[in-house]
Amino acid sequence: MSLRTEGAQCGGVAVEFDDDNDRDSPVIKARNIPQSALIYLKGPKFLIYVSGALSMWGDRMWHFAISVFLIELYGHNLLLTGIFGLVVAGSVLLLGALIGDWVDRNPRNKVAHASLFIQNISVTICSIVLMLVFSYKKWIEEIWDGWLTVVCYTVVIVLADLANLASTALTIAIQRDWIVVITGYNRGHLAGMNATMRRIDQVTNILAPLAVGQVMTLASNVVGCGFILGWNLVSLIVEFIFLSRVYRIVPALSAKPPAMEHQSYLEKKRERKRSQSRTSACPAAAISEESTSLHLQEISRIPVCLHRLRGLLSTCQEGWRAYYRQPVFFAGLGLAFLYTTVLGFDCITTGYAYTQGISGSLLSILMGVSAVAGLLGTVLFTKLRKACGLVNTGVISSALHLVCLLLCLWSVFAPGSPMDLSILNIGNASDVGGMTGGHQRHGYPLRGGSNQPLLPDRSSIHWTNNTVLFENAPAGTEPESYVSIILLFLGVITARVGLWSFDLTVTQLLQETISESERGVVNGVQSSMNYLMDLLHFIMVISAPQPQHFGILVIISILFIFTGHTMYFLYARKIKRKPRTNT
Repeated sequence: MSLRTEGAQCGGVAVEFDDDNDRDSPVIKARNIPQSALIYLKGPKFLIYVSGALSMWGDRMWHFAISVFLIELYGHNLLLTGIFGLVVAGSVLLLGALIGDWVDRNPRNKVAHASLFIQNISVTICSIVLMLVFSYKKWIEEIWDGWLTVVCYTVVIVLADLANLASTALTIAIQRDWIVVITGYNRGHLAGMNATMRRIDQVTNILAPLAVGQVMTLASNVVGCGFILGWNLVSLIVEFIFLSRVYRIVPALSAKPPAMEHQSYLEKKRERKRSQSRTSACPAAAISEESTSLHLQEISRIPVCLHRLRGLLSTCQEGWRAYYRQPVFFAGLGLAFLYTTVLGFDCITTGYAYTQGISGSLLSILMGVSAVAGLLGTVLFTKLRKACGLVNTGVISSALHLVCLLLCLWSVFAPGSPMDLSILNIGNASDVGGMTGGHQRHGYPLRGGSNQPLLPDRSSIHWTNNTVLFENAPAGTEPESYVSIILLFLGVITARVGLWSFDLTVTQLLQETISESERGVVNGVQSSMNYLMDLLHFIMVISAPQPQHFGILVIISILFIFTGHTMYFLYARKIKRKPRTNT
């Protein structure tokens, strides 16, 4: 079995990734199938899969439900949902490096248990608060002239944001670190676990919101909160037991380098800088002692909180520098650029499809087909990686993704496209959402007065995982042609195959390339970059919200995606040229 040492390095020692050769003969395999199945069910991989499935299911339910709850609380208005999205994205953007650094400098079991506990308890408390608000909303609104309601809203958003930060830490710890160690640094096993975790994520992304949505629709929001509360308590216990068992049966998880147990890479780097400054000051001992005493006096004058704040800012700065230094920097940055897009099954694209005459039931079917395409992408990744290698898999996946998106570009100019650049004029900008002006094409007009709620009564809507679809909405003018919307969704769905294959490629490159001492902080910064680019795509939509603008958003999205894949091509070209320069 050949070994490669081009991957990560841990504490100055090269971490060798094994190639995925299989030595067992088919006859031996056939005899050991029952025993192997039993061992597998008790093994760390299966426990990680079950734990990950429970965690992802809870996350998907909560992310869907909290958005719906906030809409319901604020009189069918998107204000609280927008504030919540901004707070979540901003907090990860600012604290991503600190979260990763915390993962690096603490033992693996403590990080996983603390993140799991904080996440589930935050959701549990938040669910209890929401149940009280829904049950006693009128009474709460009368206390403190309505300010108690504002306090409740603030508590809900803060707790939900804390749960998201803990979920980010848990994802970095388990999916970016534990999996690498559990697979024994074997490239084939690592690719298999990454693909399986992504398949679980795809399935839960569809089924979990549908499950909690049915509970909320058939029962009530209070029952929905209780359902999520119970799920999180049960999930907390099961995940805690499973992760503890994995930590016990995989000794390598407790074998972090000694210096890393209490000291992160960034702390060690800062200490090296201090030691270098001390050695350079040795010739002038008297001057050094005097300057040191003055420096100590200055430090004593600085408040403790400011001193800690300066340390946190320094950690963030060093974390971003560590991310920039990585050989896989261009690949990670390219992946982040793919988040600036409206070409996905989020509330923006599905909402646009609704204005173009696509029914809620058809959108639900298209979302299911999209999930199947994502699963095919995970299968494609494992096949291509074995046949072509990891770097080439990314190149092929990028090309496939871009080719499929040409259908989306074609849809902008195809018959039935509502794109109308004249609506960008200042005189037409006053039309709210582009739905009431004279330039409206192929959209459903909003009927009623200006005080009509954004969403209708709850009995007339159907909750899906990313948007709110109207069952009894007023019928509007049907589009002149469905060619444009068909091309759009055909491109979006087929592009998912290349997209998820590319995502898995970059994920494994990050796992293999980043040194163990920096794995947490670099992945934390990567999460920050992803959220930053995701924020940009919402800013795009706010700047051009009308359906007539959607074609422009599609073109901008394709440009961002093309830029991201170009960065990966540059990374692949650099990697392929390295052996030639070495020889």
